[in-house]
Amino acid sequence: MTTYLLAGGGTAGHVNPLLAVADRIRRVEPSAVLLVLGTKEGLEARLVPDRGYELLTIERLPFPRRLNRAALSFPRRFRRAVADTTAYLTGRQVDVVIGFGGYASAPAYRAAHALGIPLVLHEANAKPGLANRLGARYTGFVGTVFPETRLRHSVVVGMPLRLEIEELDRVARRSEAREFFGLDRDRPVLLVTGGSTGARSINATVAGSIRDILQTGWQVLHIAGGGAQLPDTPVEGYTVIAYCDRMELALAAADLAVARSGSVTVCEFSAVGLPAVFVPYPVGNGEQRLNAADSVRAGGALLVSDAAFTPSWVHGTLVPLLRDPEAIARMSGAIASVGSLDGSDRMVQLVASAARLKSTQ
Repeated sequence: MTTYLLAGGGTAGHVNPLLAVADRIRRVEPSAVLLVLGTKEGLEARLVPDRGYELLTIERLPFPRRLNRAALSFPRRFRRAVADTTAYLTGRQVDVVIGFGGYASAPAYRAAHALGIPLVLHEANAKPGLANRLGARYTGFVGTVFPETRLRHSVVVGMPLRLEIEELDRVARRSEAREFFGLDRDRPVLLVTGGSTGARSINATVAGSIRDILQTGWQVLHIAGGGAQLPDTPVEGYTVIAYCDRMELALAAADLAVARSGSVTVCEFSAVGLPAVFVPYPVGNGEQRLNAADSVRAGGALLVSDAAFTPSWVHGTLVPLLRDPEAIARMSGAIASVGSLDGSDRMVQLVASAARLKSTQ
């Protein structure tokens, strides 16, 4: 019996691939013990227990990016997080550590390396984060989504997708999905989402342009994010929800999407053939623009900067697109051409290779 510890969390971009890999390991190795290392504040605090996995927590510890009081205390707090993680690894007799980036990953990487426990990484973004750049120093087992991702020892495995996404037939489930969200079965659907935390600028532009969008004959399913302020007065054809636990049904309901270009979002859209307008998050290291590059080059998506995504852009570019079903159909085929459905299997194969290495030591 093998015990795995999967480390990561914070946002859906870390949690969803983590859960996809955990689900696949549980499917192919039913006797395995699966533990998740995260924080009490991240999305994992809700999603991991809901999925039936045990969550072990450490302190939420962002890497300091400037010299301040938090930066001065970081080394001490990081050592404590590594010590806490080490206690989990030894106390639960963990055989393999699998990391997905995020706040909980760096302490897990350091602890696994010190104990000689095989370590496997998955990097979801085209431009890797700090935690995985650190972790790649400690292991020869690194899986990436994009070929251009620069990490030591990396191989392309693709994005681990939840089984609900892998097996999704959008056409077959369209009626069910639209009924689930209370949508008209016969009108095309524009899905709007800013990710698990929402996107204030996207929300504002769509809300400000909603009459313009609805006049095209489309309806809108808007996932506004957990902290978003929802409209007080209902608008016919405009369905706004704070969060969606059934994203596979949201994808099945939709004909086109407006979204941030987080790696999971981009990969899920391309896997199921949902064309999109991507509005990359303007803060960070520019990874969201890179994440969308393959879909845009293929002709399956449009890319517009956060600053340029205004009601004027919606009127001049999005509205004409909504009136052109043939163009949207071409985009659907194009984005599907860059999609992949075997990321979970390929990542689990990489994990198996690391586990075999331990068994021969």
